[in-house]
Order: sequence, then C-alpha cells, then structure tokens
Amino acid sequence: MRIVIAGGHGQIALRLERLLSAGGHEPAGIIRRPEQAADLREAGAEPVVLDLETASSHMVADALRGADAVVFAAGAGPGSGADRKDTVDRGAAVLLADAAERAGVRRYVVVSSMGADASHPGEEVFDTYLRAKGAADDEIRSRTALDWTILRPGTLTNDAGTGLVRLEARTGRGPVPRDDVAAVVAELLETPATAGLTLELTSGSTPVSVAVKAVAGN
Repeated sequence: MRIVIAGGHGQIALRLERLLSAGGHEPAGIIRRPEQAADLREAGAEPVVLDLETASSHMVADALRGADAVVFAAGAGPGSGADRKDTVDRGAAVLLADAAERAGVRRYVVVSSMGADASHPGEEVFDTYLRAKGAADDEIRSRTALDWTILRPGTLTNDAGTGLVRLEARTGRGPVPRDDVAAVVAELLETPATAGLTLELTSGSTPVSVAVKAVAGN
C-alpha cells in the first residue's frame, strides 16, 4: 500500500515509516521543513513538503492521489500555544479529511489522544489541546466517505516497545511506548475491519496483532 502520513517527521510517524517500509509498503510523509527530508528518506519514506496550516484542500489532495490510506499523526507539539493547537491538532486533521475525500482515499487512521473531548473543561493549553483533538475526532467520525479509525494512546514514552498492549474502547489511563503506538497503527492499516472504531491504547499483555484482530472481531 501507499500510505501518506501527515506529521511525517514526528516521533510516532518516523517509527511508523520504518515499519511500513520494512513491511513492503510505500510510506510518504508530509513535512513542513525541507531540511527534514533526509530523515524521512533514511526511514524509507518519500518526503512531501507541504504546510498543512496554509495549504488548500486541493493542494493536499494532489499529494494524496494514488494513496491507499492516510494517517494523521501531526501535532503542534510541546511549547506551542493554544492557537496552533486549533490550527494543527484540529484544523489540519479536518483539512486532511477533506483532501482524502477529494482524492478518493477512504482509509483514514487518526493518532489522537486519550481524554480527547470537544467539551473538555479548563483554560490551560493542554485543555485546549484535548478540545482540539476531540473536535477533530468528532469531525472525522461524521464523514461517511471515510473508513476511519481513531486511536487514542495513553501517556507516550520513549521506552523500548514490548509489542504487548491493551487496545479497547476504554482502557483506563496508562503509559505506552511510541514504538508500540506505531506498531498498532501499522496493524490497523492492515486490518480494514477496524474502520468505524474509536480505540484507547496503553501497554498491556496482548501481542499487537492479537489485540487488533480482537477489536476487529476476528
């Protein structure tokens, strides 16, 4: 499959690109800065330079043509203000959905966040982030032209992945290595029957492939 990943230079995205490339797929990563291209090529991914905060849906659709799936793994990142939580964590996810529909790409996997909720209370930047992610998730789930899956990981860590997870509609809070998040996204992309599911993810005791098959009903 050709899989286009928004936020292609992010920590989860780079891990995902390596996994997909090793699995015989053709990953492409959307990046804002041309100097990030070498890291994507090293991960086995094609770099696509495009700013999702300023691009039109037509421009993004052009980048998605011929893709079998898209993954939204972009984020404004730590240190960014409330405005960019809205333009990236919400706005870019919706823009990518618009572009996917325009390009005829049905499969759409979102890396969201545990606790994402459009009505989350609070005035801190993290509260704004959770509202933005929740609003994006709600928008994606309303799209009947997309075969979406929303993945909501717990607290992300840089610990080495174990390949053992808990993946359910509700897991309760907990940590999960970015390695294992990337592995779950790769498995979701291989499992069309997970379309229409919103899933929480933490470390657990079930191998990734088994956990994904279980939620898919296989």
